[in-house]
Amino acid sequence: MLGQDLLAALDGRPVTALKRADLDVTDAPAVAEAVAGHDVVLNAAAWTDVDGAETAYPAALAVNGTGVAVLASACRDAGARLVHVSTDYVFDGAGTSPYPEDAPTAPLNAYGRSKLAGEQAVLSTLPTTGYVVRTAWLYGAAGRNFVKTMLRLAATRDFLDVVDDQAGQPTWSRDLAQRLVELADAEAPAGVYHGTASGQTTWHGLAQAVFALAGLDPARVRRTTSAAYKTPAARPSYSVLGHDRWAAAGMAPMRDWHTMLTAALHDPAFAAVLEGAG
Repeated sequence: MLGQDLLAALDGRPVTALKRADLDVTDAPAVAEAVAGHDVVLNAAAWTDVDGAETAYPAALAVNGTGVAVLASACRDAGARLVHVSTDYVFDGAGTSPYPEDAPTAPLNAYGRSKLAGEQAVLSTLPTTGYVVRTAWLYGAAGRNFVKTMLRLAATRDFLDVVDDQAGQPTWSRDLAQRLVELADAEAPAGVYHGTASGQTTWHGLAQAVFALAGLDPARVRRTTSAAYKTPAARPSYSVLGHDRWAAAGMAPMRDWHTMLTAALHDPAFAAVLEGAG
């Protein structure tokens, strides 16, 4: 999802795009060879199976922690800057106001711990040329994500029960991709940035907005709580991130989540998904 949008955002530039089958990020010699000769590396590779990480932590850590450390070392040796994508799951979700970029981290689950290890590798190995961009609630026209799931289920169910006790910032992968490229181009201080939409909502609020924008009745989306959906991995109840640090890069925060969602669902890339929901 994000990788495809990054390629679109980089259209017209000389780019080396490597898929999972092309490069094992834990293979240090292969990574060093791949990074050599490049000025900037954008890392969207990740283990994203949150629940699966609970029982396969070594595998998740290999990609999200060890692999990122290998990549950071290769970038250091090659003199390349690294823009690495991380997650809101490095926080415990106990907050009540947006987490600033320097807020203490305290992951609730194995996935969050693996991603935090990657962050620490970037920041320690590349103190002046490493960028960690935390994102959350990502959706896009490609891949599996909540927005597409809501549109798919709308075609087969009269009502959907969606949790209303988790808050976050739905973020279009295309907007994030553009922001990552802008950061790579900017003369910005290294460190942590939060790549999420402005504002906030709940999963229920997002689902209702998706229905409304698709021309469907948002009343078909009913409120429920997280207790109704037991998952192996605990989820943070509050995933709202602050955006103050963008000023250091000479950029404004990303646009409001509802404005972003409206643009996404009016984009031709979502046309087939919307047609199926009607």
